[in-house]
Amino acid sequence: MFSNRLIVLLLLTSSLLKASEMCFHPGFQSVSSLFEGIRNLKSQIHNYQMKSNYSLQLFIKIVILCLPIFACTPDNSGENQTTGKVTVGSKGFTEQDILMELLAQQIENKSSLKVERRRFNSALVTHNAIASGKIDVYVEYTGTAHVAILKQSTITNPQVVYEQVKQIYAQKYQLEVLPGLGFENTFAMIIRGEDASKYNLKTISDIAKVAPKWRPGFGYEFVERPDGFPGLVKTYNLKFAQSPKLMDLGLIYQALLQKEVDLVNGNSTDGQIARFNLVVLADDKKYFPPYEAVPIVRQETQKKYPQLKTALEQLSGKISAQQMQTLNYQVQEEKRDVKQVVRDFLNQKFSGK
Repeated sequence: MFSNRLIVLLLLTSSLLKASEMCFHPGFQSVSSLFEGIRNLKSQIHNYQMKSNYSLQLFIKIVILCLPIFACTPDNSGENQTTGKVTVGSKGFTEQDILMELLAQQIENKSSLKVERRRFNSALVTHNAIASGKIDVYVEYTGTAHVAILKQSTITNPQVVYEQVKQIYAQKYQLEVLPGLGFENTFAMIIRGEDASKYNLKTISDIAKVAPKWRPGFGYEFVERPDGFPGLVKTYNLKFAQSPKLMDLGLIYQALLQKEVDLVNGNSTDGQIARFNLVVLADDKKYFPPYEAVPIVRQETQKKYPQLKTALEQLSGKISAQQMQTLNYQVQEEKRDVKQVVRDFLNQKFSGK
């Protein structure tokens, strides 16, 4: 009995290899060739069936029936490693749109991957999108990830914040935090230059003396975030004339210039700061955490497309805060097309490479 089964298994192994070769041969168009091999196999073991008992015959029939499955199961191990599609996200304001386009064009230029772009309207929505697989990569700020997403206590050491975010994102969300792009975009408390001169205002602490007469205007997200307005007024003991006016970030500087409000939150890389002679107040109590711009990538996507990480890491350290401010200004104030602004920047950075 044992020797009969051994002979049958040897015959089956030989036939399985031949069938597999036919199945994966470039000219293989149907299963007819495979079943021709099975018929030959049945013929070869016919004599053994005639002499064997019922259990051996049943064993042979079961293996023969399974042969097409084993032989023609496709090998997907290398599928879409060189070609495929990834989705890049934006949190919905100018700088994020620029960074989305920056990642997208870099991926398109340095890999064979196709890129889809998706725009959202907040940090939390964008985070949920990458965690659920709706997008594959976007640029986040370490302070936002650390405090707003992970609900950690504020830490002012940039490297500690980066390492904690990197570790927790990998363990909790299966996301990889890549090396930073080279700049931080911190929250900034911004006032008109004329007011800074008139009241000798240089720090956030300085505005405590004028706050009772001032009207603040902030973006929706800043008012709601724990590292935004709630913590700011507590840390600096600020009491304003009225509750913050909730505003779209795209209108916030216009409202400040037209004196509809007296203090706004912005970003340290905003292009309008230098253009309109605005002043960023120093965070003298180190309230705001560091906000290093870092690409976030799904581990699953990175494993599927190794070329993705290679392309993105070429951007590490390539953008200074001043350069980001210039890019923002070109899009916000000069109304240049985002795609062209990014294309020009990348051409300059990687010219001759």
